[in-house]
Amino acid sequence: MVIQIPAPCPSSQSTWNLENRFTGWVDVPLTAQGVEEAKRAGKALKKEGLEFDVAYSSVLRRAIKTCWTVLDETEQHFVPHLQDWRLNERHYGALQGLDKAETAAKHGEEKVTLWRRSYDIPPPAYDSKHPFYTGGERRYADLPASALPLTESTLTCGERVVPFWEKVLKPAMQSGKRLLVVAHGNSLRALIKHIDGFSNEAIIKLNVPTGVPLLYEFDSNYRPIKQAGAMDGLSGRYVAEDLAKIAAEIQAVANQAKAKVK
Repeated sequence: MVIQIPAPCPSSQSTWNLENRFTGWVDVPLTAQGVEEAKRAGKALKKEGLEFDVAYSSVLRRAIKTCWTVLDETEQHFVPHLQDWRLNERHYGALQGLDKAETAAKHGEEKVTLWRRSYDIPPPAYDSKHPFYTGGERRYADLPASALPLTESTLTCGERVVPFWEKVLKPAMQSGKRLLVVAHGNSLRALIKHIDGFSNEAIIKLNVPTGVPLLYEFDSNYRPIKQAGAMDGLSGRYVAEDLAKIAAEIQAVANQAKAKVK
């Protein structure tokens, strides 16, 4: 029995996605392409006839704008939109703001891939002197200093995302709500790991394209139902008209940390 349909969606392309820079918690805007990706996502969800009762996003504007655009395109402007820092992208510490390819050329692709995708090894931490330090920002004013990360691995990112699923998203589903969740590649990777039971090794190989909704359906025990057309070992399926294009976008994500060839 299908009882709920949450649709996790990574935020669309940001300016730093375009510049191939480590973004993390830095609050950068969407590019023009990112806005179009969000519109594309909304159109695809509308074509599927999906309706939502509540929308959730991170507190970063690239996710917020993506969420607004999806609701606009699906003509569901009235749906309550709740924002929570626990859906934020994984924190990249001292790497935030650095060019991924240049960092790979300096430190080696193996090292940068380890920082980006190892399950439990975080990048170097940053401090209050870092140009993109987020401590003291108004959006985090109600959080204790101990809650603000200085860096995160996939593991520690999941330590805030999974409780949000268990304490907020899952109870909302159990109360009969249909959810739209707009977050980021790594925070959604942590959520996917929990829902689909990926191993530590398998989840670090999963590449999540920007601005593409991932549709999950659950049975009465809240176990994910394998969707026809699901890719990469997922139970959910990407909602898009051109899956070949999505496969190319997934590969582009995988290539981000490769050193530039001169």
